Amino acid sequence: MTTPNTEDVTPRPSRVLVLNSGSSSVKYQLLDMRDHTRLASGLVERIGEETSRLVHTPLAGGGEPRERNGRIPDHDAALKAAAEELAADGLGLDSPELAAIGHRVVHGGLRFTEPTVITDEVLKEIERLVPVAPLHNPANITGIRTAQALRPDLPQVAVFDTAFHTTMPEYAARYAIDVETADAHRIRRYGFHGTSHAYVSRKAAELLGRTPEEVNVIVLHLGNGASASAVAAGRCVETSMGLTPLEGLVMGTRSGDIDPAVTFHLKRVAGMSADEIDELLNKKSGLVGLCGDNDMREIRRRVDEGDERAALAFDIYVHRLKKYIGAYSAVLGRVDAVVFTAGVGENSAPVREAAIAGLEELGLVVDADLNAVRSGEPRLISPNYARVAVAVVPTDEELEIAGQTFALVDN
Repeated sequence: MTTPNTEDVTPRPSRVLVLNSGSSSVKYQLLDMRDHTRLASGLVERIGEETSRLVHTPLAGGGEPRERNGRIPDHDAALKAAAEELAADGLGLDSPELAAIGHRVVHGGLRFTEPTVITDEVLKEIERLVPVAPLHNPANITGIRTAQALRPDLPQVAVFDTAFHTTMPEYAARYAIDVETADAHRIRRYGFHGTSHAYVSRKAAELLGRTPEEVNVIVLHLGNGASASAVAAGRCVETSMGLTPLEGLVMGTRSGDIDPAVTFHLKRVAGMSADEIDELLNKKSGLVGLCGDNDMREIRRRVDEGDERAALAFDIYVHRLKKYIGAYSAVLGRVDAVVFTAGVGENSAPVREAAIAGLEELGLVVDADLNAVRSGEPRLISPNYARVAVAVVPTDEELEIAGQTFALVDN
């Protein structure tokens, strides 16, 4: 007779903490990857200022958000404060259920094409990429080092914004400048928002009842930052952002595409420095430069009230979207879906309607009633007869980062 094995089986760790460290903020989310449950989320903002604020929301038990106010001097203090809030919910970083910490890293260059366990050498390479991502990679590095100090025994994984776009062919990724100069200074088109484009293009295929390998999709990630991608059979073949997130669509405060000679003109005629031009194009342009607002809800309110500056800003924004939809339709040859995502893409019916209007010859039509529906679920907003589907797919970059992180360490 065989004696049953009554030995306790300890469950494998299944929780992933996702960290998104910005220059003056830290966003975090704790997920259980057994069932994709969100256990807690939080935001520490205005780090280093007297008006620092931490908002922590326990999600699993439906608890009320908790807020801390007062100066949080640096990222080390910010992450420790977040860890204290997690511990107060019984979700501390010392939990044996924590499998890994996944870090959003904006720039991975050409070397990092997939999620990567962070070693000293990996961290050095991320540091070497600082010149092409001076606003983002330093903050990402700070978050990584702080998390390593708190849990030196735990796998730390970098998930790169640029990774999804490394499948672009050379003719799409290279600028038409001197090759030696470009290679010496790593000047090429890298693309950003990659975790969002990867997640949304995959979910769009599911919405169509097909596999990613069976569909060609145009993804429009429209938030304060905005980017487009052309995804063929699950692989990015073109994207709108380039060496930096400045290129491409009109954004909240960024100009998007602009004649490079504008910068020379501003230097020669207006006497502006390189830093001043950088500030202008990245922080004082786009929608805010055109009409003083970068909130699409406010812009639409002003348009409805007859504000001409707001109307022009909206028209410029939509015109650029149409250009990219048309261009990427040509790049892909066959398009199965155009997909809207992120804050504006998911919530602004007028933007979606205006961007698709007049593109019937491309097989694109929006159903007004479907477009007006507000929902947090992936959904079609095109009529059944449309040759090309138009969809809204809420993005989930944290889940994508957690999923890629967990897949790497759970073996």
